Amino acid sequence: MAKIYSKKSLVTRTMKPRKEVVSFLLNYSKALSMIEIDNHSFEIISN
Repeated sequence: MAKIYSKKSLVTRTMKPRKEVVSFLLNYSKALSMIEIDNHSFEIISN
């Protein structure tokens, strides 16, 4: 158990997302729209 919580495992590595993932997330957020009707909110994805 002592090895699991050692200082080595606490080191964070920088993570770089792929361009495809960033592009997908940006396009998804552009297509997503929220509509609120009578205290109800609906998420609509327009492709």
